[in-house]
Amino acid sequence: MKGKHIVLGISGGIAAYKSAHLLRLLVKQGAEVQVVITPNGKEFITPVTLSALSGKPVVSEFFTANSGEWHSHVDLGIWADLMVIAPATASTIGKMANGVADNMLVTTYLSAKEHVMVAPAMDLDMWAHPSTQRNIATLEADGVEIIYPASGELASHLVGKGRMEEPENIVERIREYFGRAGSLSGKKVAITAGPTYERIDPVRFIGNYSSGKMGFALAEECAARGAEVALIAGPVALDVKSPRIRRIDVESAVEMRDAALREFADADIGIFSAAVADYRPETTAGSKIKREKRDNMTLELVKNPDIAAECGAAKRPGQFFVGFALETDNELSNSRSKLERKHLDMIVLNSLRDKGAGFRTDTNKVTIVTREAEKSYPLKSKREVAADIIDAIQL
Repeated sequence: MKGKHIVLGISGGIAAYKSAHLLRLLVKQGAEVQVVITPNGKEFITPVTLSALSGKPVVSEFFTANSGEWHSHVDLGIWADLMVIAPATASTIGKMANGVADNMLVTTYLSAKEHVMVAPAMDLDMWAHPSTQRNIATLEADGVEIIYPASGELASHLVGKGRMEEPENIVERIREYFGRAGSLSGKKVAITAGPTYERIDPVRFIGNYSSGKMGFALAEECAARGAEVALIAGPVALDVKSPRIRRIDVESAVEMRDAALREFADADIGIFSAAVADYRPETTAGSKIKREKRDNMTLELVKNPDIAAECGAAKRPGQFFVGFALETDNELSNSRSKLERKHLDMIVLNSLRDKGAGFRTDTNKVTIVTREAEKSYPLKSKREVAADIIDAIQL
């Protein structure tokens, strides 16, 4: 961590007393730490204490009261190599998830260019509340890494989940992050993501339920590790955060194939996570097909190109290609067959029988299949699954 710039955000909860210890540990590891604290956070721990530990004035307000000095959240976002918010209260998490920029901490988060970690701390009922869980899911979908709270005795003297993770464990997560952060530097990663839409007429199409969340999580994870990422995205309602991601928007399977053949040709790692339509209409009507003119309709369908197979057939030595398989029956045998047929090095297997996996969820449950072995993982957020997949590629 020597020389790393870390913004430590502190919000108003009793666990703020742990932040002093966390700050001390980060400084001892050689990090340069700028504390940003909410007004309520100052009720639990004083800026004087935090400033003495960090060697920097603590930032809390947009303006310094006496001098009128303006604190730029944009400059902090550019300066930071990492932002860690510990503790993060239910209120702060809700504001972050919904873009309520009414204090310096949340505006700094919204300006953060690099990775963000959040260590929640609250009472067990607040943690379990559906609104908190929705907000956590939103942050994870946005690429925020959640350091989940531990169980134990809480400030209310109740026992349950809600304790902020111990500072030593948070530091270890930070060390792991910086250990991964440059591991793909100098590499190009090409990724397909989302569905394809195959037009029937100007207003109708054949498609599927893919949200693109898994592919976008993979893109952000690769970018966080230093890769330059070409993300070929079907029609999805998602945005990219990292400036290392070059997004190429397509609609149909043919458009995705053309982009993939171009981008995968010089990629070090290629990941085929898109849910490409297997068939498309043989002809596309130039105007809307009117229902009242017919009692039934038959569509003639033709096969779409097999993007993974075409790219796999052109794979060069040293390239590593990963496919995805969404199966309902004979999952492992079908995955191994796909691995061979398409010249892939790894398959990420999903099963629709696993609750919380597959389309339109913020979680996934996968089995990673290679020629030598397979390894199953528990249900996790898609950002955590993305980290597992990239870890497996880099073994």
